[in-house]
Amino acid sequence: MPDAEWAQIRASMPVPAWLEGRGGRPEAFCHREMVDAVRYVVDNGAKWRAVPADYPWWRAVYDFFRRWSRHGYVRELYQRLRRLERVRQGRAAEPSAGIMDAQSVDGSETCPAATRGVDGNKRRDGRKRHILTDTGGLLLEVTVTPANVHDSVAAPELLDAFMVEPGRLLKLVWADTAYQGPALADAFAAHGVRAEVHPDTEAGERASALAGVPTRAPGPAAGLNRPRSRSSQPRASSA
Repeated sequence: MPDAEWAQIRASMPVPAWLEGRGGRPEAFCHREMVDAVRYVVDNGAKWRAVPADYPWWRAVYDFFRRWSRHGYVRELYQRLRRLERVRQGRAAEPSAGIMDAQSVDGSETCPAATRGVDGNKRRDGRKRHILTDTGGLLLEVTVTPANVHDSVAAPELLDAFMVEPGRLLKLVWADTAYQGPALADAFAAHGVRAEVHPDTEAGERASALAGVPTRAPGPAAGLNRPRSRSSQPRASSA
């Protein structure tokens, strides 16, 4: 990754215990190389064992990611970077409005039957990811269910997962017509959040217009079920 990008990530990473005199010992590999290796796996959909030789040993990269995920460091790193980006855009660190949507994807042959389902509307046999973004498209929260779980059924858990952390300022969520019903209304009311429902092709446009950000037709969240190309990430550089 570029030096400027690494400077932002490094400043947001947790400080190792040994640097603060709390015990432990220095890690064998540079954190910059580790983050680059994890990004390579995510961007290319590769197996951990397929990490190229110019990155640290694949097992060390895997253990690094698992350890950071287990302690919540990956989530916290993203949250910090998201807040920094919003401030850089001249916005408050925490959003007051967001957009909610879902996307069904086919499961591979290794996806067990207990965690998959059939979305008859989208004709997908697999899982469904439920997302909450800010009005600029930055991810706030994501949960995963079998594809046959209706959007309105999964929405309360999605909202709970985001709002449980202190300091949240979310007051308004735009969504399409799938997000309706008394149970969902109660879940929003419990957090003091108002839901505003619009047709699929209008929710994202309305949110973008009110927020003063460019429209991504039909919006940052409403177009999730259309295929998208994946751009490649910069190759790793030495620490």
